[in-house]
Amino acid sequence: MTAEPPFVLCGPTGALVADDVQRCYRDVADAQTALRSGAVPIVLGALAFDTGNPAALMAPRSVRRTAKLPDWPTGPLPAVRVTGTVPAPDEHGDRVRRARERLTAPGSTLQKVVLARALRLDADAPLDARVILGRLVADDLGAYGYLVDLSAAGGLYAGMALVGASPELLVARDGDRVTCRPLAGSAPRAADPGRDAAAGVALATSAKDRHEHQLVIDTMADALRPLCSELTIAPAPEPSRTTALWHLSTPISGRLRDKSTTAIDLALALHPTPAVGGVPTKAASELIEELEGDRGFYAGAVGWCDARGDGRWVVSIRCAQLAADRRSALAHAGGGIVAESDPDDEVAETTTKFVTILTALGVDL
Repeated sequence: MTAEPPFVLCGPTGALVADDVQRCYRDVADAQTALRSGAVPIVLGALAFDTGNPAALMAPRSVRRTAKLPDWPTGPLPAVRVTGTVPAPDEHGDRVRRARERLTAPGSTLQKVVLARALRLDADAPLDARVILGRLVADDLGAYGYLVDLSAAGGLYAGMALVGASPELLVARDGDRVTCRPLAGSAPRAADPGRDAAAGVALATSAKDRHEHQLVIDTMADALRPLCSELTIAPAPEPSRTTALWHLSTPISGRLRDKSTTAIDLALALHPTPAVGGVPTKAASELIEELEGDRGFYAGAVGWCDARGDGRWVVSIRCAQLAADRRSALAHAGGGIVAESDPDDEVAETTTKFVTILTALGVDL
């Protein structure tokens, strides 16, 4: 096996790389206790989509903060093929129709639900997660690249890893300052500059996407107001681009009422946001469980929190979960469903969102 680090999170402001693991925490409360007691200086790792499931959190022996990723191998990777779809595209479209029926049923409180599908991937030889991460970061310098050893979650996760490049900052805490960059609503990029610009404008003026996006902002604001003495929300979403997609983004910033509120506390207060779950949270999560089953660490959160309470957490999307032998992987992509959603458009959206991870893996598109 390669010398993959147990944790990496990098972005426009630099990289944090963990070296070796001192302690593991499946229970978030245990990790919080260790931080508050001073037993460990930092905790990092991943939260599952369902926070009732085990987390994969670690206290490393040391961390390195660098301007960019270390000088790791760049490839080549073994050949990777798509060997299965979970579910098939047609069935995903049927799930969208079923979700839309729930959304529009008399007396329903459901306003939005995010549904995802997955691809099974097989490689001719073991994959090096460092190479995948490097490719993801090189492809989109504005994204948050991440790599997490999931072994701390125990059970079937022993030896598994999550690698991806998230466009979405869930929350950052620096002293008493809080920052969020939620995304919701998307459209594919175009190779032609004129068509690409038009796609961004169309997204920004789409009533369906603006509605979907506003549900996210309203829910996050409701979660943050009790924790913040000041909260500033941009008056309108702005188009934000990745290599493959346009997104709607609304910057949110605030000042904490109480500095004992840590980055992990904030992540737990916000996760899962309606960008990956739905509105209301409980009803949407129940429908996701009914239609999809357990998502594992897809659409969870990856990040760190230090003993001061500072930290950064990103939404774990645009990723693949690598098997312990690194010869297979599972990649997810999802989209927000509202009453106006079209099933064919939603299938196409997931197809576009797979491009990020499939390109990094060298899969022919």
